[in-house]
Amino acid sequence: QVQLVESGGGLVQAGGSLRLSCAASGRTVNTAVMGWFRTAPGKAREFVAAIRWSGGRTYYADSVKGRFTISRDNAKNTVYLQMNSLKPEDTAVYYCGASDRDLHYPEIGPSYNYWGQGTQVTVSS
Repeated sequence: QVQLVESGGGLVQAGGSLRLSCAASGRTVNTAVMGWFRTAPGKAREFVAAIRWSGGRTYYADSVKGRFTISRDNAKNTVYLQMNSLKPEDTAVYYCGASDRDLHYPEIGPSYNYWGQGTQVTVSS
């Protein structure tokens, strides 16, 4: 089992920045992919960004490209999401996911087998 704990959410004005963290514990030795997804009120969960643990290849949703950066710290078993130039439409609960299998399509949420509890990000206009 892998446990994921997100942190770093909060309230920020439009144009501001936040950095989310997701710390993994437990059987992390097999982690292959970690990703960030978000759920806004009244909307379905959507993909934000993902990173392959080996090699570090990254993936981004079009809506966040150029503004968000995903990174990892292998020694700390932690993945980060640096969010810059935040917009009100980025308001959502952000969830961290992990997969112990390599994924052809990291953008697909149901592919992940571990999830954190989520952290709220609110961007005011």
